[in-house]
Amino acid sequence: MNVDRLIETALACPGASVVYKLEWDATLGRVLEKMFMMIGHDNHGRAIVTFKLDPSHGDALRQLYDGIMPGYYMNKTHWNSMLLDGSVPDDLIEDSLRQSYQLVYQSLTAKDRKRIDNE
Repeated sequence: MNVDRLIETALACPGASVVYKLEWDATLGRVLEKMFMMIGHDNHGRAIVTFKLDPSHGDALRQLYDGIMPGYYMNKTHWNSMLLDGSVPDDLIEDSLRQSYQLVYQSLTAKDRKRIDNE
């Protein structure tokens, strides 16, 4: 999966922004101020992307793909990291991005969701 494509897909989500956080050396996808994606590297220097997923879905994906693991430096129940080395299909990564966005979007207040929907 190409990082530029990930960023482009994230920015296509309503109300989303992408910022680089220097102190984490990571690129964050956010809806308003809530993170739904983080692109960075694991402690082996491998490129990874981390998403928030429903715990049962995330666990099932970890069982299916060696390239998916509990969220690197994140809550291991809700967040999942995926290697960007081709071991995880691109369409699964993009689908996970959209699911993560939806989980975070749904956690926003009704007022904030309405503001995004009206942009």
